[in-house]
Amino acid sequence: MSILVVGTVALDSVETPFGAAHRLLGGSATYIALAASYFWADVRLVAVVGRDFPAAYRQVLQRAGIDLEGLRLNEEEDTFAWGGRYHYDLNDRDTLYTHLNALASFDPVLPATYRNSQIICLGNLDPRLQQRVLDQVSSPAFVICDTMNYWIEHTPEALHAVLRRVDCLVVNDAEARQLAAEPNLIRAARKIQTMGPRIVIIKKGEHGALLFFEEAIFSAPAYPLEDVFDPTGAGDTFAGAMAGFLATQRRFDEAALRQAVVYGSALASFVVERFGPERLLALTPEEIAQRVAALRQLTAFPECDLRPLLVQSGLNHAT
Repeated sequence: MSILVVGTVALDSVETPFGAAHRLLGGSATYIALAASYFWADVRLVAVVGRDFPAAYRQVLQRAGIDLEGLRLNEEEDTFAWGGRYHYDLNDRDTLYTHLNALASFDPVLPATYRNSQIICLGNLDPRLQQRVLDQVSSPAFVICDTMNYWIEHTPEALHAVLRRVDCLVVNDAEARQLAAEPNLIRAARKIQTMGPRIVIIKKGEHGALLFFEEAIFSAPAYPLEDVFDPTGAGDTFAGAMAGFLATQRRFDEAALRQAVVYGSALASFVVERFGPERLLALTPEEIAQRVAALRQLTAFPECDLRPLLVQSGLNHAT
């Protein structure tokens, strides 16, 4: 089961109250592919980079076993670059600059060998480009899509066309509310499901994630960390880990999705511990397993004997 990742490969510059780092390897496709590669070997990346893209960063992706046949080089432009500054509340950030560069003319033409991909991860891109990707794949088994407030506001028709073709939409809480025009997250998710995706996952940052699968709702916690350096890429890491785990299961039912969300939360908790994708480059299977076990323990509680409470409640009501 192959995983196709389409999105951005970028050079990020990040400032937080805890430090700064410049020209980091970044972009949605980078984080998705690196996370997925921890679970599955056949990960294919489609993106564009420019003439200034460091050879060392290409080697990072290659060492992770990611297929780079679909990574195009635009020798006339620089690489897509983004700069942001986070505040003490790391959910709050300011975008300092966005230079599209090579991304401005990006046309995601899939190599012939990619067109039979079975799990499709559409990173944050213009929904018209996401549609172009879906037009080129033959018979995908599962399509995961991300979007953002800009596309919700400026390209609603194209976005709704994409949503009719995807299985799973992954958005944060603000994006879910904006897309559904509904402040309540449960009602927002149900409304989004009527737009096409049968599965909606709402990321809530340090407060975990909500999975909506048909009528079921599952809440996964975020792993509590003492030190968070850089939340950039956490959401994409979440989606990539989900995709990789689902590939190992070869099924997309509720049980597999619940587990996939937990693995997504686990990988996302690692990536925020360092600037850029550094933490994703040296994880061990044991570390991942321990983090997943810790997440399970966070929500474990012993069964309660409710009989005394019911008896007491009955006595109180009787009097």
